[in-house]
Amino acid sequence: MNTEKFKTGCLSINLVGKLSRETAASFALLPQVLRRGSAELPDMENIAAALDDLYGARVEPIIRKKGELHCTGFYSDFPDDRFIPGGESVFEKTISLASGILLRPYLQNGLLRSDYIESEKKNLIDDINAGINDKRSYSIDRLLEEMCAEEAFGVNRLGNISGVTSITPDSLTASYHDILTKSHIEILYCGSASPERVASALRLALDDLPGRAETMLPETQIVLYPNFESPRRFSEELDVTQGKLAVGYRLGRVMKGIPDYPALMVFNTLYGSGDTSKLFLNVREKLSLCYSISSMIDKLKGVMIVTAGVDFTNLERALDEIHSQLDHVKSGNISQSELLSAKRAVITAIKSSMDRPAGLLDLYFDSSIAATRYDPVELCDDVEAVTAERIVEASSEVKPDSIYLLTGKEGGENDGE
Repeated sequence: MNTEKFKTGCLSINLVGKLSRETAASFALLPQVLRRGSAELPDMENIAAALDDLYGARVEPIIRKKGELHCTGFYSDFPDDRFIPGGESVFEKTISLASGILLRPYLQNGLLRSDYIESEKKNLIDDINAGINDKRSYSIDRLLEEMCAEEAFGVNRLGNISGVTSITPDSLTASYHDILTKSHIEILYCGSASPERVASALRLALDDLPGRAETMLPETQIVLYPNFESPRRFSEELDVTQGKLAVGYRLGRVMKGIPDYPALMVFNTLYGSGDTSKLFLNVREKLSLCYSISSMIDKLKGVMIVTAGVDFTNLERALDEIHSQLDHVKSGNISQSELLSAKRAVITAIKSSMDRPAGLLDLYFDSSIAATRYDPVELCDDVEAVTAERIVEASSEVKPDSIYLLTGKEGGENDGE
């Protein structure tokens, strides 16, 4: 993305593989270990000093879950060369530093350093354990673990503790070489450098990339409909004073062929995302059945999730109303003001992302791995063209698959949001 809009440039190197229980922990751990030191800069102090010399540039690990894709790698941002005194070039030097961290790790006897691995294993286990502290995120993770137990989508992006503890220098080094040679690679840049300059810098920086067979982007398994007549229920008790409700839906035929992404985005916003949605205005404001409520859609997987923070006594009433509001959308009970508010909110969110280099990079990355690529610049116009009829069509076969309830034990502590 060639632009002079920003004072900083950014670049992300994404190695994209298939999400799986067997490799999730290694995918999550690897960039953290690599970031500890390279052959040229053997520890974090040396890396920090080198980044300081580049006017505060950053190189940070990436670990993302997109549908059933597992994405690892590095994100870099740095001052745009136009603002560096004396005409010094920071762009090429930052790319060279980032590629050194990725391709020339600090090895001992041909293996990734055991002390770096053990230290980052502890940090990763702490991050996994900390997931329970945010009860909303925890309820989503638990819902997906149960709802998609037979699908890769149920795997946490950080893996699990047993997977982390089993990692050794030998196994992680083998995973490292496997990821480098077999992963699909997406590299995105945003800044004022010309495409020719970016391509030249990347060819030089990635010269050490090992020989690779042509790689394809892994596919995400899309399950159109629930496998059960009635939604499955899963419940858990923790020391909390506020219940958490998470409902998972399958989107149905809208995910066949080329999904109508703009209609799905507007549908999600109109139904449950934001303070003008049906869920917020009715379940929370009008009926006071919850403290918080929202919906989200994973466009790659074809899954929608509704989460709510509720009193334990209101769980069932809130659930009934969540289903009722979805039925209103399906039947076309959509006012012109609701439609306009939803489209305006989606467009504002897109434009807000495009006002940040990292946000712009994320928009293009999501497009690059989607079932059908779209132009983020044209996305606002596509959203503006969405009609109520397209929303009804997009939502017509949305069906609840699984329900997760987090309830409290007597004398539970405050859990927060």
